[in-house]
Amino acid sequence: MQMKTVYQTTQQMLKKTKNKIGLSLPVIVSGLLLLGSVQTFAQSNYKESSNSFARYTKSGDIKNLESAKKFIDETYKNRRDSNSTRVNVLRAMIYSSIAYADSTRSIKNPSDPIDIAYESLNKVRKRDWENYPSEFNYVKQNLAASHIYKAKKSLEKEDYAGAYESYLKVRDLNIQNYDVTYNLALLAAQTEQYAAATAYYSNLLKRGDAPVEYYLELAEVHKKNGDNQAVLNTLHDARTKFPENKQVLMNLIQLFAQNNEYKAIAPIIDEAIAHEPENIDLNYLAGYANETVGNIEIAKRYYSKVLQLDPNNYEANLALGLIFLNGFLQDSDNVEAQFQAQNLLLKANEIRPYDVNALRSLSLYYERSGDLAQLDRVKLLLNQLSNN
Repeated sequence: MQMKTVYQTTQQMLKKTKNKIGLSLPVIVSGLLLLGSVQTFAQSNYKESSNSFARYTKSGDIKNLESAKKFIDETYKNRRDSNSTRVNVLRAMIYSSIAYADSTRSIKNPSDPIDIAYESLNKVRKRDWENYPSEFNYVKQNLAASHIYKAKKSLEKEDYAGAYESYLKVRDLNIQNYDVTYNLALLAAQTEQYAAATAYYSNLLKRGDAPVEYYLELAEVHKKNGDNQAVLNTLHDARTKFPENKQVLMNLIQLFAQNNEYKAIAPIIDEAIAHEPENIDLNYLAGYANETVGNIEIAKRYYSKVLQLDPNNYEANLALGLIFLNGFLQDSDNVEAQFQAQNLLLKANEIRPYDVNALRSLSLYYERSGDLAQLDRVKLLLNQLSNN
């Protein structure tokens, strides 16, 4: 389920990135015309590349992009031009466009166009990029879209490590149009990098507007990492922020049950059962938790609810039978306790004839009630079971 979330978010990010790039094209076109105008030789390779790329940004025709690449490659063969800021700006724009627009790699290149775009991007000094803010943003948007596309393809092959690496590269581009932190959190968890996943989720939660799913997923990361205290802390935080959320409540109850913390379960189990009133396991847990903390009457009510839902439930028959047996053992004149204990314990024995817990309970009942024949029968059966 989590990876489906990554995939869907990737698709949305690709669409969003495409829109962002499209909005920046008019600015880029005007900038390119300015770049082209400073070239004194009208037929120069740089001029031809600039004009072809300007046509591509207007039309989206990949043939113009291929033409721009051919001319910038010729320009780049000259050592002086290969170190020129304006040449590398244009080259980075062309190759980042190829990296994104030509996803099938129909345009032949000596190496991955993403790498070539980075080569030119890194050859322009940071202070020089400040003179080309629109161009710089255009290159980064294209590279980000290319990495997101690669992540999408990796996810289709269930290559989560590859997708994670692609998202790290998007993160390093530091673009504010969208946030990749959530996908990094999911992918770090999927690749068992739990410390990294915890850090990403923690950053998301610090923003204050994180949905409940982030808390639940972080709790699952802590669980996989074996940090039960962190699981509890995260669920408590989620419970404070989303007091009505069913899943947070259920996860808390499950955690308490695993740790035998019935004192913590008893005050909140009613709320859970309100969500699922016919959940047999929840009703039994409510009975057991309340019995453990001494709320006997409440426990009896929940055990009885289990038997309404499932009359042949062994655990509830035995548990409720033991409560009445205890009442009968304490007061031999308690006719109701005697009657209920007998019926419930016999029912439990009927469901599981060779279960020693029911047999031992019946042994106590028959001893107190004075039914020696039945007592001997039960003791004989217990002896046979113990010798096997």
